[in-house]
Amino acid sequence: MQFPEDDNGQMLAAMADAGIDLTQSIEVDFFLVFDDQRDAESALEALSQKDMQGELELNFDEESTKWEVIVCLQMVPEYATLVAKETELNNFAKEFDGISDGWGVMQNQASDNEFADDDHVHTEHCKH
Repeated sequence: MQFPEDDNGQMLAAMADAGIDLTQSIEVDFFLVFDDQRDAESALEALSQKDMQGELELNFDEESTKWEVIVCLQMVPEYATLVAKETELNNFAKEFDGISDGWGVMQNQASDNEFADDDHVHTEHCKH
């Protein structure tokens, strides 16, 4: 599979290299960053009023001292869809003096059955 030579393309290539099936729906986290807690809370409230199928979370990042709204959506990670959603969320965040700070996925998705066995001992014959 080939991907565009930008951050989103590189992320998708890394996901494919890690064995994530990019044809299946997975949880994708989009990160919106705000300097001010009230702006982040207002954005969170506005997002919760939208008819969006996903989960929302508000976090304070002590390292960056910024507020982060995480928008978790179940979706097939297609390049054009990810770029469109990231652009949409960035435009939304700007209304509240925030910005989009990209997206990511958890390495172990619920569909990753091969990693479900915590007692598994890794050997040189493992393929993961």
